[in-house]
Amino acid sequence: MVGLLRCRCSLCFICYAAVDVMSLKTVQLITVLGSTGSIGVNTLDVIARHPDRYRVFALTANSRTDILLEQCKKFNPRYAVVVDESVAQQFIADVRDANLSIEVLVGVAGLDFVAAHKDVQIVMAAIVGFAGLASTLAAVKAGKKILLANKEALVCAGHLFMQAVRESGAQLLPIDSEHNAIFQCLPHGKSLVEAGVRRLLLTASGGPFREYSFDAMQKVTPQQACAHPNWSMGRKISVDSATMMNKGLELIEACWLFDAVPSQIDVVVHPQSIVHSLVEYADGSTLAQLGNPDMRTPIAYGLAWPERIDAGVQGLDLIATGRLDFLPPDETRFPSLRLAREAFIAGGSAPVVLNAANEVAVAAFLEGSLSFTGIASVVERVLGRMTNSSVPGDLLALAAVDSESRQCAQQEIRLNV
Repeated sequence: MVGLLRCRCSLCFICYAAVDVMSLKTVQLITVLGSTGSIGVNTLDVIARHPDRYRVFALTANSRTDILLEQCKKFNPRYAVVVDESVAQQFIADVRDANLSIEVLVGVAGLDFVAAHKDVQIVMAAIVGFAGLASTLAAVKAGKKILLANKEALVCAGHLFMQAVRESGAQLLPIDSEHNAIFQCLPHGKSLVEAGVRRLLLTASGGPFREYSFDAMQKVTPQQACAHPNWSMGRKISVDSATMMNKGLELIEACWLFDAVPSQIDVVVHPQSIVHSLVEYADGSTLAQLGNPDMRTPIAYGLAWPERIDAGVQGLDLIATGRLDFLPPDETRFPSLRLAREAFIAGGSAPVVLNAANEVAVAAFLEGSLSFTGIASVVERVLGRMTNSSVPGDLLALAAVDSESRQCAQQEIRLNV
């Protein structure tokens, strides 16, 4: 049997040399950062289907300890991490009452510990937002196989992150369905130019308000915004999808993952969410990855790559699907996509400011203190106030920019009300 191991080639972040690994096949230990979220739950579903391949080493949650406890009962990890100290003691008592032999760690330091632990082979990085950056970077620096579902790690710290990947030899596999699809359509070990790639096409569903007028979007509710027509996702990412900020963040992520520039990446609205992304080549060929909208597919692909394993997902019925539509995005009604592209081109601290302002604005919308259309307005105003040309050089500098941007966004929200 031929498998693939990490090469020290400097050409790209995924370049492998074939070796005989028949004798190396063992059960792999996995840390799931953000196990109670949508990606975490789907990851555990795939893991449970392959007990001969994978075992859970650590599970982590911020405050949803009821779900975390049930996961611990089922998967019996060595560690469980609770970030929110206000609920940690009750969780520790619950673990004790359940007679579970699990060590509970409290606080953000626990995330870094289980991400970088020497016994772990795979880390699923699924903590939403800037909060997931430090632990994901800790896993990278420890040279782990990283299944990257936390797009903010690259949006906010792409230069630091990719440098750490190169220095540590970590293996980085994209889990966002769009980037995973592009990865499946690209030859590995070559730059886009060497592979003859003309452009990358990220597909977007268009969200639940694709056909809404701007006036109608001003009146939408959090409940409407979280009701995605195709995907089952968490509240924050559902709102990002509805504003198309999610696609903007994915454009920035794609630039870092595939060493591309924005002019090489187009966004195409595809309401059915069947074609997950495409790669156009110089000879006129276009390769696409298709499948039912289920995150277990890219998760399983990342876990087992370069092999393929059962993900519990039904195959695509093209006859039943019937038609596939593709439309250009409307950046007038959905300015977040434009703002993200401009932030990446501007460079410096702009992507950090973009992400921080968006996280605060989305939270305000979900709490009912900001309109849906106010999200992009707040982000644009904060970018205008905060952006400078310097690139934050380390996590402390990034955190400082993030904190200041959040304060600025909160000020703008108060002015907007």
